[in-house]
Amino acid sequence: MKSFKTLMSALIASSAAPAAFAQGIDEQVNQAFATVTGPFVSFIFAPVPGTSFPWIVMWLVIAATVFTIYFGAVQFRFFGHAIGLVKGDYSDPNDAGEVSHFQALATALSGTVGLGNIAGVAVAVGIGGPGATFWMILAGLLGMASKFTECTLGVKYRNEYDDGTVSGGPMYYISKGFTELGLPGGKILAVLFSIFCILGALGGGNMFQANQAHAQISGIVGDYPGWITGLIFAGVVFAVIVGGIKSIANVTEKVVPLMGILYVGAALIILIMNYDMIGWAFGQIFAGAFTGLGVAGGMVGALIQGFKRAAFSNEAGVGSAAIAHSAVKTKEPITEGFVSLLEPLIDTVVICTMTALVIVISQQLIIDEATGVYMLNEAGSAIATVDGNTGVALTSAAFGSTISWFPFVLALAVVLFAFSTMISWSYYGLKAWTYLFGEGKVTELVFKVIFCIFIVIGASASLGPVIDFSDAAIFAMAVVNILALYFLMKLVRGELNSYSERLAKGEIKKFNH
Repeated sequence: MKSFKTLMSALIASSAAPAAFAQGIDEQVNQAFATVTGPFVSFIFAPVPGTSFPWIVMWLVIAATVFTIYFGAVQFRFFGHAIGLVKGDYSDPNDAGEVSHFQALATALSGTVGLGNIAGVAVAVGIGGPGATFWMILAGLLGMASKFTECTLGVKYRNEYDDGTVSGGPMYYISKGFTELGLPGGKILAVLFSIFCILGALGGGNMFQANQAHAQISGIVGDYPGWITGLIFAGVVFAVIVGGIKSIANVTEKVVPLMGILYVGAALIILIMNYDMIGWAFGQIFAGAFTGLGVAGGMVGALIQGFKRAAFSNEAGVGSAAIAHSAVKTKEPITEGFVSLLEPLIDTVVICTMTALVIVISQQLIIDEATGVYMLNEAGSAIATVDGNTGVALTSAAFGSTISWFPFVLALAVVLFAFSTMISWSYYGLKAWTYLFGEGKVTELVFKVIFCIFIVIGASASLGPVIDFSDAAIFAMAVVNILALYFLMKLVRGELNSYSERLAKGEIKKFNH
């Protein structure tokens, strides 16, 4: 007790002591956490032997390719029908569920469209060159088939309750689907997925978002304590998520289009202002995809960065989106599969490509005029940039080179992206939580309070290893999910064949709203 009083007296006596003390605690937590979780993180992001290609990215890309072939390029054959579904042309207001096709799409998009589209693309292009964009687009197009597969199953095996609420996602279709096929281990895989989902939601879907939002805001208004940002975010997020998926969907259907229009609109302005360079930029993208244009790693380096960014951005195969899409109002599970395949297109093919084009056209990447290839930085690990910028700073500089006030728009976009990602991941984590601990108002409230506490922690602290671990947990979800999808995809093909036949015969009717 005496030592405690001495410590408290010292803290009160010195104004610098609280910060130093907190920093010391922070560092101790970092070191302890890194020691415990380091092996798991290293395993998830380990490269394929003899290459620098992360095996988890290969796992996702191979699965996307398999699903594309198995379902006969469903993402292209039913693209027009998917648009019709989102518009509500086939929506029966009497169907079970809680949200519309558009709201489900907006909620899932709000969980994927985020900082990865701004900072992540800049990292990919900065290391892999413009050619990384080509491979990013290809992986995005393939990933549409993964989303189709998991979201169809999400609706097919969801739980529908008497009060009109639903619960769905990989934990439900893994346990139910495996039981239906007479396969063992479904319950174990479902529990494992739920644990990874909760960890991913609290870290990557929460703490990281709050941390980056605070960094962006403080960069504009000046430095101030992170807990202030955390408390504000926590209050707003809690006000939204306490109302459940309907409340979340009502917010995301407004925020997602707003932030998309805000960001893509600014990108289009820059592209229009530099319209004469668009052809050159696409030339750089295609040439870089197959030659590397002198970047570190050459063509292989561009391919790795492009595939990695697509996988980290749209989460196709991770299983998270299936949780949001499970809440849709429909009696045809396959319809939500069609709607969900639009996500990687919007997230990766459109928004990520816009970011890459602006970075290339703004000529923030330094080209050697004598050789026409990109110059590397001193370390030889990435392309040299005008002011040495990387990540979100590179994107900000690229936009700011044409529109001086864009960093303010970017700060607003980051805040919206972070907010929308947090409310979506709160729902993902909640459904994993209730799968493990049971449905109920008290159970749900406990998770929602825990989630909001972690927002404050995330904005206040710099817990690097915690973020690394949560990222690893999100991709560990993909290990479990895709393994299950390989066993369950024949059930999806049965749904697809049945629906296709009825659609061709005119049995699938449109509704007048």
